[in-house]
Parts: sequence; structure tokens; C-alpha cells
Amino acid sequence: MKIITILLSFLAPAPAVAALPSADLETDMHRLSGNLREYPWSVAEAPAQTPPPAGYQPFHLEHYGRHGSRWLIGGNDYLVPVKRLETAERHGKLTPLGKETLEALRKIEKASHGRLGELTDKGALQHQGIGRRMVKNFPELFTDSTHVDAKSTVVIRCILSMLNGLQGIKEVAPDVSTSSDASYAEMYYMNYDDKPAWKIKDRAEETVLAEYRENLNPGQGYLEKLVTDPQFAQDSVAPGLMPYLYWVLANTQGHSGQPWLFDKVFTPDEARQFWRYDNGMWVLHCIDSPLTENRMPYTQRKLLRNIIESTDSAINSTRPSVNLRYGHDGILINFITLLDVSGLGKEFKSIREAEDAGLRSYDLIPMAGNLQLVFYRNKDNDILVKALLNEQEVTLPATPVEGPYYRWADLRDKYLAKIAPFD
Repeated sequence: MKIITILLSFLAPAPAVAALPSADLETDMHRLSGNLREYPWSVAEAPAQTPPPAGYQPFHLEHYGRHGSRWLIGGNDYLVPVKRLETAERHGKLTPLGKETLEALRKIEKASHGRLGELTDKGALQHQGIGRRMVKNFPELFTDSTHVDAKSTVVIRCILSMLNGLQGIKEVAPDVSTSSDASYAEMYYMNYDDKPAWKIKDRAEETVLAEYRENLNPGQGYLEKLVTDPQFAQDSVAPGLMPYLYWVLANTQGHSGQPWLFDKVFTPDEARQFWRYDNGMWVLHCIDSPLTENRMPYTQRKLLRNIIESTDSAINSTRPSVNLRYGHDGILINFITLLDVSGLGKEFKSIREAEDAGLRSYDLIPMAGNLQLVFYRNKDNDILVKALLNEQEVTLPATPVEGPYYRWADLRDKYLAKIAPFD
């Protein structure tokens, strides 16, 4: 995703989104980092799995995952906040927190040299953990007769995420056969460039998103914590400072040994407002809506077709199999809406309606975010599927057989019919 230069100042307080306790938004600052949020199960126990119906065993798994925590992509992301705060430093106008923040910013800016966009140490650990939990959750899939086929986009952070995911699997299931590849030959479904759809989205950003953001009133309370002179801060520090300061401080959660100053610099309200400002872009990126000519989920139709074809092959095999794909947040979030996970693929009339319904970057596409489709069958070769979004069981657009388990034939036909007009 291109970095959109946004937020010269923070936005005014807005109410918490529906279906999520306001206390969470006011206290969990890591979540309010949006798509920079560290993978939630890096430091907590992943949710338990619901047992399948009697007589069914897992035999296949399909996966698309975002790379793990990364360094920010642009050099200015790190350099701009350093330069802005150095202006105040030269005039002796930094508060103690301002001095602490500038020191931290300088260190991470220096450390970022040659690392822009690359996987961090925590990003590697996130995918190792996901790989280990795959084996723990579905041991029947990881036997000495299993083949795990892993593919990545050609971006280095994704390639390293793939290799770390495979490492995690092999740590627990050393006899599993694995293969890995990253090739432009696979990019047509791993990271499809749907130029007509992106043009529609760009037009919506210029109109719908711009209007949405204009309705949010600016505020710069955070500057008072960093700079002693309010007028000097307004005139000489604030211009160009945001959103870079937000991004750098939010992203430190993806590195080991970096100080967490995010919740010292920003209040929960300020963090929430920036997240809402940024989340509007993600909503337009993936939403099924007249706002974007009902086009955006279908950008991932080639990925869905690849998964259906891969699953067809697995059904005709007697060996357990696992297909892993490592890519990007902009692919994953549209794949979620295309599959209509948890009802997020329905038509929405506005950004706020979609956000209130659950289209929230911090829940859907944190670092190392992933969607797993786990397939089960019984002795009569009846095929069921369960979906996990970030290792949590979610709903699919059909009537479940039991719990989170759905009949695959029904979903397969529905999905193929859904994408057929765009082929």
C-alpha cells in the first residue's frame, strides 16, 4: 500500500465503535495502532478450538497470511519526526517527555538504515508461533506423509515470514515434508494488481474519504506533552509531524527492546481518532459498497479460485496436505470481505456503518494476520470446513452443520457463482 500523507494534526474525540466495549478502546493502545498492531497471540494464549462433529477428521488446510511485524517502509517515516522535534530542541523548548521521545526516535531512525520494510525480530517470532500452533491445533495434518507447500510474494519480509512459519512447523513436526517458493509466476493470485478496481478506490478516496475526514475536527493536545511553548509548537513543530510520529511510536511494539512511549505521548482519545482516520482508508479498500461500485472484494477472486482448485486436488488425495501463502494486509482484508467472514462481506452504505459492523484494521489485519480454512471429512467423504481469522473461529455465509463447521460443497458453489461475473 502506498503511504498517504495524512493528519497534520489529530482528530477530535469520537464515540467508540459499536459492538466493542469503550473501555477496550480507551485502554488497549496496542490495538489502536491499527494495522501496525503486533500479532495478538504473540504474548497471550491463542483461543481454544471447537472439536469437529463426531466422525470427522482434518485432512487439509488452506492459508493466506500477512507478513509479521516489519520496519516502516519509507525513510521519511523515521526521519520526519526526528527533524520536527530537533527544531524544538535547538530552541530549548522540549519537555522531559519530549527529550525522551526524541532520544528514542533518533535511536530507531539510526537502526532503520538499510532495514526499511524488512521483517523485525518479533515478526519472525510471530510466524514461528503460528506455525507451531497449527501443528498443535491440527496434529492429524502434520504427519510423516504430509506435504506442506508454502508460497510467498517476492517481497523479502514475506519470504522471511514464510521461512519462519515453516521453521515453527518443523520444530514440532520434524518429519513433515515441506517446499517453499517465491516467484513472479505466482503473483497473479498472491498479490493481484487489479488496476481498474484500484482506480475506483482512488476516486473514492478523493471524494468519500476526504469528506469523511473533513467531518473530524483536529486537535493537537499531544504537542503540549512534548513542547513547552504552544505557539512555537504550532508554528514550527506541528507542520508535517503527523502521521509519522504516530506510525513510529505505534510500530515500536513490533521490535524487541524498543521503549513503548505511545501511551505516554498520546491519550486514548487521540489514538482512537488517528486510528479512525486511517481505518476509513482500509474500509474503502475492501468494502462491498456502491461507494466503490461494489468492486473491492472481488480484487481477490484469483486467490479464492486458487484455493478452491487446491482444495479440489486435496479432496482427491489420500494424503494430508497444507498450503500456505504469505503476502500482505491489502490482500488479506479484501479476501476476508470476499469470503464474507463474520458477515463483513455484506453491502455497506458508508464507512462508519462498515466500521461499526467490524471492519476494523486492528482486528482483521494486525501484523502476521492470517486466515486459515481447515477441511474435515468422514468415512463417507462428506467435506466440512472451518474458518479461523487470526486463529479465532469465525462464521461463513452458510448454515453451519454444527458449531463453526460448514458443508464445503455449499460454500464452494456459492463462492464460484459469486466470482464468475468477474472472470
